[in-house]
Amino acid sequence: MDNFSQLKVVIANHVATLTLNAPPVNALTRVLNDELTSALDQISEMDEVRVVVLTGEGKVFCAGADLKGRAEMIKGPGDLVAHSRRTRECFHAIRECAKPVICAINGAALGSGLAMAASSDILIASEKASLGLPEVDVGLLGGCRHAMRLFSHSRLRRMMLTGMRVTGAELYRLGIVEACTAPEDLMTTALELAATIASKSPVSTRMGKHTLNVIEDMSLRDGYRYEQDMTAQIAKTDDAKEAQRAFAEKRPPVFTGR
Repeated sequence: MDNFSQLKVVIANHVATLTLNAPPVNALTRVLNDELTSALDQISEMDEVRVVVLTGEGKVFCAGADLKGRAEMIKGPGDLVAHSRRTRECFHAIRECAKPVICAINGAALGSGLAMAASSDILIASEKASLGLPEVDVGLLGGCRHAMRLFSHSRLRRMMLTGMRVTGAELYRLGIVEACTAPEDLMTTALELAATIASKSPVSTRMGKHTLNVIEDMSLRDGYRYEQDMTAQIAKTDDAKEAQRAFAEKRPPVFTGR
């Protein structure tokens, strides 16, 4: 991942910090799209990483699709289809990453940026952050289905139809983000949360995230049955047995991810 040009990757203490770095506003270019997808796919199979923090460089998290680059890429038959597929897979790479993803929203997250946030597991916002769907002003749609995971019926449609942005403070009031911090405290807060997750059994957090993804669209009966089945699988792991021994012996557990 050292050869990425629009994505910064730092791995330390079992945490991978991914920083969108496509100046001036971190628009989702073809390069950034592919690099983010590749990084998350690699991290899914890296034992040394237990949790991801996703954020943006500068004052903007992600201002949305790269409209200038889009015009350059979509010139002939099949180009739009391929572009749409790549974009979908970028968001799915976040949601389907085997490791939990904390989104630290440092500024505006618009359109594609909102979809990235909505595809993450836990959201934290700066006071400078906002989520929005400005596509109505450029004759497009984007990220509405992802936004349905965050916003109520009326609020989402107001956002889509007017381009309204929801601020970090309002996101916290609505319960959409876990915290709304001063800009200088955002990464500290995100990394503290990441450290807590990284201290847990990596096999449990990995299987737990997978389970939540699977049962999200299931009925109550089917979803809970699946969860019970996965609980039985987790209970067979070395980490689960170590957690039980550590609890009985009143000591911190030592997890191996097996």
